[in-house]
Order: sequence, then C-alpha cells, then structure tokens
Amino acid sequence: MEKFFRLLKQDKRSKARLGQIKTPHGKIFTPAFVPVGSQATVKSLTPQDLKTIGSQVFFVNTYHLHLRPGEAVVEKLGGLHRFMGWSGPLMTDSGGFQVFSLAKKKDLVKVDYHGVHFTSHLDGSRHFFTPERSIEIQKKLGADMMVAFDECAPYPTTFEYARTAMERTHRWAQVSLAAAKSQGPQKQFLFGVIQGSRFKKLRQQSAQLISALPFDGWAIGGVAVGEPKKDMVQALDWVMPVLNKQKTQKPVHLLGVGEIDDIFAAAERGVDLMDCVMPTRLGRMGWILTPKGKDFKIDLNKNIFTEDSHPVGDDCQCEVCRSFTRAYLHHLFRAQELLAYHLATYHNLYFMERLFDKIRMSLKKNEWDRLKKEWLSKQ
Repeated sequence: MEKFFRLLKQDKRSKARLGQIKTPHGKIFTPAFVPVGSQATVKSLTPQDLKTIGSQVFFVNTYHLHLRPGEAVVEKLGGLHRFMGWSGPLMTDSGGFQVFSLAKKKDLVKVDYHGVHFTSHLDGSRHFFTPERSIEIQKKLGADMMVAFDECAPYPTTFEYARTAMERTHRWAQVSLAAAKSQGPQKQFLFGVIQGSRFKKLRQQSAQLISALPFDGWAIGGVAVGEPKKDMVQALDWVMPVLNKQKTQKPVHLLGVGEIDDIFAAAERGVDLMDCVMPTRLGRMGWILTPKGKDFKIDLNKNIFTEDSHPVGDDCQCEVCRSFTRAYLHHLFRAQELLAYHLATYHNLYFMERLFDKIRMSLKKNEWDRLKKEWLSKQ
C-alpha cells in the first residue's frame, strides 16, 4: 500500500522539500496551498473553477457545517465530495478555532476538561464540542484529512493560560486519536495540532509530544492570530527542528498562513501545506494579487483604475487577465456587481497556485534560493 506521505526531494541548503500526499480522492504535490471553503464552497467559485485553476485540495469548516446544514444531512447525501460536487482531496478542521474565535466574542463559550460549551452565532442554540464529537462530525462529513480538536490560545495571552490551553490540546489529541481508530469505508487521515502560543518552552514541548503520537500528519496552530510576523517565524524556528528530526517524516500543515513572505519562510523550514483566507477575502474586497504591487497586491477600488486598460494582473495568463481589464473590474466593484467577486477571486487563487507551481519547480531544479530572492526582492 502506498504511503500517505512520501518525501520526494530535499533542498540541499534549507529544509524546503518536495513531497506527495496520497488520499482516496487523489494525490497532493507539496508544498501546496490550501484554499479555505468554510461552508463547503470557496466563495464565488465552482468546483470546476478550482480544477481549472489547479487547486489540489481545500479546507472545509467543521464548526460551520455542523451548525448548517448539519453533518447528518451531508452524510445522508453521500458525504462532502458528492454534496458539493468535488472529486479531489478535502480537508476538514476540528472546529476548535471557530468555537473560540466566533463564540468568545460574545462571551458565549465555556471550556472545561472535556470540551467546549458554546452558543451558535446563527440562532443562539447551545452546543458541546468534545474531541470525540469533533471527530464524529468530521467522519460523517467524509473528508480525506481531519484535524484533532484543539484549543487555540488568543493573542496576547499569558504563559499560564497558554500552558493550560496546550495541556488541554494534548489531552484532546489523545482522545481524538482513540475516536478516529474505527474507520469507515475509506481511510481518513488525522493531523495532530501543535500549540504553545509565543513561548519557546511550550512550543517545543508541544512539538515533542504531538510528534510522538501516532498521527498521520502534524499541524501547527496558534499563529496568524494577531501576533507580529516575526513571532510566527520564531514559532516555526522552535517547532520545525523537532519535527524534522523525526525518523518517520509526515506532512506538516501551517494553519492560517498565506502572505507571500510567510509562504517562503514556512516552505524554507519544511512546511508542506498552508491554508489561508487571504486571496479569496481580498478578492471580494477588490484587492488583486500581482507580483508588481506593494505587498503583492493592488486595490482596484481606487479611482486611478477607472480608465486603466491593462490586464487585471501582471504577467498572468488566467482567463480573467486574458479577457478583462482593471478598468472593468474597477467598474464592477464600484457598481457592486456580483461578477466582481468571482473574477477577482478566480485571479487571486490562480496567482497563488502558480506561485506554488514555481516553488515546486524551483525545488525540483535546485533553484530554491534563486526563486526566493527573486520574489522577496520585489518588495
């Protein structure tokens, strides 16, 4: 039987690497970008759009689908793949981050030893998520890859609270593993989550414990939650050496990270998968990703684009850039036409997929340093 993860090539001067993840619904070549499709849709795009763009996999949110339409409905209709018409690999998160970030804003969450009591932000109904419940929901959804239930400490936080959240995450990790043991008709792979906030001792302790457990992959959580960029990179510098030393290499997923400079920092340290709402959220706001823009983006809402006849992006061959101008998208956003969201989102995800194509090719050709310098020198 083919392995879940295969290391194909290691960069000679860094920890950047080429890999392959094999799931029941296809292979994922890494490093790979994972678009976020919280409600079983990447907003404004069809599954066929994603295939044309070249997306290999995307993230679906357990919290949102539990609340609406409910995992029982999805399971009855054949699981996520059939429900949404996507034949490729899918990943579900545990729902933990959303429980804490959405419910806590209204002071409607209570954490205890066993799990989290929370109130739905939709209708005020009461729910209780435990590690067992999270795994049960993810199994019914039928994704290829699942994430163990964890507690993401807020930023900023104290060392004491970060330690408490980490210890809960570790306890819940073992419960999640036990709950995931019974398999259905297809194998569902489980990622354990490393926490520890911005504290070196906790990050290293969490990496050591999670990597010692029989997970199929490792996920690094608790970053991109409001901390300075340097703290995210620092967390990777504490965690990745622990993971890279393991005898059995497993895929590493960095949760919630997708800024261009962060992508290079993560890939260089050995991260294989990264998910982020950035390209889709920016697209809906009228921001276009381009290698020549400040911080790799431009705001098409600005009046300077009213008569701009240039293609939407720079040096881009996507369908949007071949067919439409910046002036047209500027008009669509000013007129609040729905087509604007579709076109901008399509282009932004195409931009991200081509960047990851270039990253994988640079590793294949031993040109990682050249590509990194080329992109990071643009800013």
